[in-house]
Amino acid sequence: MSALTRIRSAAPLSAVAAGLIAVMVGVTSSAALVFTAAKAAGADAREISSWMLALGIGLACTCAGLSLRHRAPVVTAWSTPGAALLTTGLTGVSMPQAVGAFIFSALLILVSGVTGWFARVMSRIPVPLAAALLAGVLLRFGTGLFSTMHHSFAVAFPMFVIYLLGRRLLPRYAVLLALAAGVVATLFTGGWQTGRVHLALATPVFTAPEFDWKVLVSVGAPLFVVTMASQNLPGIAVLRASGYDVPVSPLMTWTGAANAMLAPFGAFGLNLAAITAAICTGEEAHPDRDKRYLAAVWAGFFYLCVGLLGATVASLLTAMPHELVMAIAGIGLLATIESSLTSALSDKESREAAVVTFLATASGVTLLGIGSAFWGLLAGLVTSAIASLGRPGRTGPTPEKQPRELPVRQPLT
Repeated sequence: MSALTRIRSAAPLSAVAAGLIAVMVGVTSSAALVFTAAKAAGADAREISSWMLALGIGLACTCAGLSLRHRAPVVTAWSTPGAALLTTGLTGVSMPQAVGAFIFSALLILVSGVTGWFARVMSRIPVPLAAALLAGVLLRFGTGLFSTMHHSFAVAFPMFVIYLLGRRLLPRYAVLLALAAGVVATLFTGGWQTGRVHLALATPVFTAPEFDWKVLVSVGAPLFVVTMASQNLPGIAVLRASGYDVPVSPLMTWTGAANAMLAPFGAFGLNLAAITAAICTGEEAHPDRDKRYLAAVWAGFFYLCVGLLGATVASLLTAMPHELVMAIAGIGLLATIESSLTSALSDKESREAAVVTFLATASGVTLLGIGSAFWGLLAGLVTSAIASLGRPGRTGPTPEKQPRELPVRQPLT
C-alpha cells in the first residue's frame, strides 16, 4: 500500500471535514458559555486558557481513544448545559470550591460507569423534570438574546434573522452563519477590543480543590444530573439510532475518569456529545459506516488544537463585544430550550411537576446557600410525589425511551 493510499485511508476528506465541522459548531456555539462560567468563578486570563487546554486535551483523548477502542464514532464534548448552569451557580464561589464541585460531579459519573447504576438512578428522575430543569437553567440565555436587541438592535436582530434563514436553508451551519453575521455587524458598529487579541499557547494552571458541602450540593450535584440527563442520555441515543451498540459503562467510566483528572486544571464536564455527534455518525462522514469512527478521531485532533490555543481563544472572547457574546449564546441554545420544553411538557401526568421545576429553577432562588437548580428539581420531585398519590403505580421510562424527546435538529454540542 502506497503512502498516499495510507493517508487517504486514515484521513478521508469526508471524515476530516465532519470532525472539523463538529468541533467548529461545538466551540462557536458554546465557548462563550465556558468563558462566562470561568469568569463567574473569578478566573483570570491564564486560568481561562487553562480551562480550554484541559477541556481540549480531555476531549482529544476521549474522542480518539474511545473511537479507536470501539471502532465507532464516539464523539465527546464539554457539557454545554453544565457550562450554562455554572454561569449562575459559580457566582460567589471561589475557584478551589468550583474545582471541588467539578471533581465531585466527575466522580459521580465515574462511579455510575464502574457500578453500572447509571440507568437505574436516572430512571428514577422523570425525564420531563430533567428537561424542565435544563430549560429553567437556560431561560435567561434565551431571553438575553432579545434583551440584547433592546440595546444593540443592529447586532442582535441581523444575527437572529440569519439564524432563522440558516435553519431553513443550511441547518448544519445556522449558528456559524449567525456568528459570522454578528462579527460583520459589530465591525461596523464597533466594540471590538482588538488590542487584547494575541496568539499564544495555553499553559496549565493547577488549582487545589476545596470541598464545601454547600457548593457540592448546589453546583456539583446539579452539574452531574444535567450532564447525565441532557448530554449522556441523548448521546447514547444518537449512537444507538445510528446502529452502534457501544457498551455504555466504559464510556461513562473513561469520560468520568478523564474529567476527574483534568478538573484541577479547569475541565468542568466531559461527556458524550448529544447532537454534534450526529455529524460524525451520518453518511456525510463516510459512506462506509465501519469507517465513520475516523471522523470522531479527527474531531479529537481538532479539539486538541483548540485546547493548545486556549490562550488565543480566551483573548479572542475577551475582545468580543458583550452583545455579540450574549446574542450568539442565546441563538446557540434556542433549539436546546425548545427540545427541553417539548420534553418537559410532553407527559400530561407529570406536566404540573415539570412546570414547577422550570419556574423554581428559572427563579434563581437561593436557600441555605444552595442554588435554584437543586431546589427546582427537589420542588418538582415533591410535586410529582404528591400528585401521584392515589394514582396507579407507574414505573419510570426505560433508558431506551428517555432520549426520544431530544431530536437531533440543531448543531449544538
